[in-house]
Amino acid sequence: MRFFFWALAVLAIVLVVGGLALQFAIARNGPAVLDTVDRLTGGARGAKRLATLKTGEHPAQKLIIWGLETRDPADPPLPVLVFVHGGSWRSGDPDDYGFVGRAFVPEGFIVALVGYRLMPDGAYPAMLEDTAKAIALLDATVSDYGGDPSRTVIAGHSAGAYNVVMTALERQWLERKGASNDSLRGVIGLSGPYDFYPFDSDSTKAAFGLAPDPEATQPLNHIRADTPPMLLIHGERDELVGLRNSRALTLALTEAGAQARLVTYPEMAHNDPLIALAEPWRSRRDLVATMSKFAREVTR
Repeated sequence: MRFFFWALAVLAIVLVVGGLALQFAIARNGPAVLDTVDRLTGGARGAKRLATLKTGEHPAQKLIIWGLETRDPADPPLPVLVFVHGGSWRSGDPDDYGFVGRAFVPEGFIVALVGYRLMPDGAYPAMLEDTAKAIALLDATVSDYGGDPSRTVIAGHSAGAYNVVMTALERQWLERKGASNDSLRGVIGLSGPYDFYPFDSDSTKAAFGLAPDPEATQPLNHIRADTPPMLLIHGERDELVGLRNSRALTLALTEAGAQARLVTYPEMAHNDPLIALAEPWRSRRDLVATMSKFAREVTR
């Protein structure tokens, strides 16, 4: 009996230490860890990385396309879900976000993961130029991979949410790259910063501090009634990017006559919505279902 209790105690310690080690690894290089855990616990789910396209000369300027491992070419084209990573405009690589492809390809989407220049090369407006350029290239090529470029939803987490929301709100970025704003059918922002001037953090000062018109960098200052429908998701325990950002943007959009919906999670901190896109957390949360439902509705 004593051995049994000792064994239970050792197992509990191992589980606690293992959990702490996982949390530490996620904090150090979260997306890469999430991608590995997702692949090991959830498998491929019928999704496959189809192509990696260059969107510029910089190594970070790339577009990774995910789709079904096997697909009949005669099948109708699928709606496209674009995902732009976060990382305070200082870190991140779409190569580490395969779990997003494995989350949404089985839901009936072609998934495109966008890479953009990071600091110091990615200071405003470079991150928006690169996001728009990737969408423009996707418009021209996604039909080769079974996607319908006229039914595109753009999504992002944290800094990536800023990128996609600004690209949708301020029409100039896509127009400069020769892309049509009309192809954007919806926008999804996870834990995004949309109202953060004056700049008070190292990351925002570095990324936006030299902008000639700093107030023009703020999504809240580009509200339009004809903005594509938006779904904003935010954790109420987010201490890095306050929930007020999503609340303020939702209110401004709806008051202007645009469609915007805010979904909050009382127990979630800043990175939790992203973690919820990977297994084993995916099956315990409703984020993939919520995002997929929104994307299907706006791309009908």
